[in-house]
Amino acid sequence: MASKVVPAQPVTPFEFELYEDPDHLRTVVASSSQPTPRIDPAKLKLRHRIGRGPFGDVWLATHHQSTEDYDECHEVAVKMLHPIKEEYMRVVLDKFDNLFSKCQGIENVCFLHGISVINGKICIVMKFYEGSVGDKMACLKGGKLSLPDVLRYGIVLAQGIAQLHAKEILVFNLKPCSFLLNENDQAVLGDVGIPFLLFGIPLPSADMSRRLGTPNYMAPEQWQPEIRGPVSFETDSWGFGCSVVEMLTGVQPWRGKSVEEIYDSVVRKQEKPRIPEGLPPPVENVLLGCFEYDLRSRPLMTDIVRVFKSSQNAVFVDGGWTGFSSRTTLEKFSGTGYTEWFLSKDHLQVGDMVRSRRPPNSCKPENMDVPEGTVVGLERDPDRDGFVLVRVHGIHDPLRLPVSTLERVTFGLAAGDWVHLKEEDRRHSPVGILHSIKRDGSVAVGFIGVETLWKGNSSELQMAEPYFVGQFVRPRANVLSPRFEWPRKTGGAWATGRIWWILSNGCLIVKFPGRLTIGQEISSFLADPAEVEVVSFNSCPGVVKKYQHFEDFHWAVRPLVIALGIFTAMKVGFFVGKKIGRSNKRQGSEVQSNGQHVDDQTSGNGSNQWFPPSVKNILGVSPAAR
Repeated sequence: MASKVVPAQPVTPFEFELYEDPDHLRTVVASSSQPTPRIDPAKLKLRHRIGRGPFGDVWLATHHQSTEDYDECHEVAVKMLHPIKEEYMRVVLDKFDNLFSKCQGIENVCFLHGISVINGKICIVMKFYEGSVGDKMACLKGGKLSLPDVLRYGIVLAQGIAQLHAKEILVFNLKPCSFLLNENDQAVLGDVGIPFLLFGIPLPSADMSRRLGTPNYMAPEQWQPEIRGPVSFETDSWGFGCSVVEMLTGVQPWRGKSVEEIYDSVVRKQEKPRIPEGLPPPVENVLLGCFEYDLRSRPLMTDIVRVFKSSQNAVFVDGGWTGFSSRTTLEKFSGTGYTEWFLSKDHLQVGDMVRSRRPPNSCKPENMDVPEGTVVGLERDPDRDGFVLVRVHGIHDPLRLPVSTLERVTFGLAAGDWVHLKEEDRRHSPVGILHSIKRDGSVAVGFIGVETLWKGNSSELQMAEPYFVGQFVRPRANVLSPRFEWPRKTGGAWATGRIWWILSNGCLIVKFPGRLTIGQEISSFLADPAEVEVVSFNSCPGVVKKYQHFEDFHWAVRPLVIALGIFTAMKVGFFVGKKIGRSNKRQGSEVQSNGQHVDDQTSGNGSNQWFPPSVKNILGVSPAAR
């Protein structure tokens, strides 16, 4: 039976005056002794293994604690990690110290006892729970939970994850088996910190090194965070959505597929887990948002908590859901093309500089009603999109505009802008996409080569050339060895490809419609935006270069041009041959008539002029053969 452990609450240090005698007062600082996370291996007794995961084994153990005042033992769960190189042991231990201090006092998260090293392996010691949500599902018919239970568990878990996010801690490994249940049937987030601790640490297994979490619940950017990243708070939204779908259906996402097949489905094909039908519209909408391929378009945990709470009172009546406490979902804005979760990440205030929000992947300044303006008033309506009053230079009265059509501009930058580091770092690409900028100039940017968001100040950045889906690009002339593999043409020159997708760190996914791919041949390549240039008809000098760019649009262009050339040559040849034939026939008849006239003349005057022999003479047929 698990012992009940009450985590110690940290006490804020305080000062007081120590009275020794009327003439002497001494100031003393009093503070509580913080619990230490290091546990002596001798105080842990491993009993038997109770589980196995991608990062190590889980053991049931006894933790012996004794002081001068008490002597007691507790049942604990020990997560013994796979071996780590000795030079990285200290890094992991130091990261756990930071994690341990941050997790103190967080509700709905498994209590951490500490960390130890047993037989050269790092062991994370935490409170032991008898079961999990996954265990409960295995005991139910159909293996799925009711919607009220899913919402009840989901609210508590999302609140715990949101508290971890507030302290810059990412979970990464969210799944029903990691959602523990206490004696009151309350959900507790169990798998805290292991992927976070191993983040950036070289692991012995190459398969483990390339992924952070369990494949069935991993977001696209988790597979290769330094290339397809960065990982952020919204990365956990994908895993949470997968867990909710499994709790509702009883079916694990991508069940029956291998790791490579899951990678192919999630990363390459951009497929998403299937959401069950018949859910309340707000719940369905937030789950759809969790599976947006671009993490910036996903909801945060605070959004999920708000939606789940509002849906707890939902009642299914006459084929529809009613009883929502408030309107929590909005339709995807057709005018802007952004999800409500993307738009809700920033809130305008009076005095903010704003401009019209450009449609995604639009290279033209469309709908720029407000090239630059200042917010002078806010108008909020809980039942619809909010409006703001914007004063624009040259217009007397402020404009009343929807919030969704505007974006905040701070120090000349807005979220979504392409930026370039003023001082380049060879460890990562200098060109990236701005994710957020605070009013004090603090920025978060996604760069290729950086697994998480790069944090800095706007003074370190400058605007960069933007890229858009549909543009043709190729490596710059001064790039001899690009960061990623890039195909060449037959003559050795760089091939030109078309941007098919842009990742949230600026990495370009490029396809080559001018190349014919057969079978398993690679059809798409990655590109660093700092190493490529845009190719267009205007930038191609001469007719030959323009035609070569025309061939980049589709592999069938050259065969069609060749076929058209052959057909044209045959047509012209046939026409010329026919023309020549008619001319020769006409000339032959003229020669024959002229010949007869000459014969008459020569026979009359008896001249010995020579004439071409007849066909019969050429063939050797004598007149006697007639």
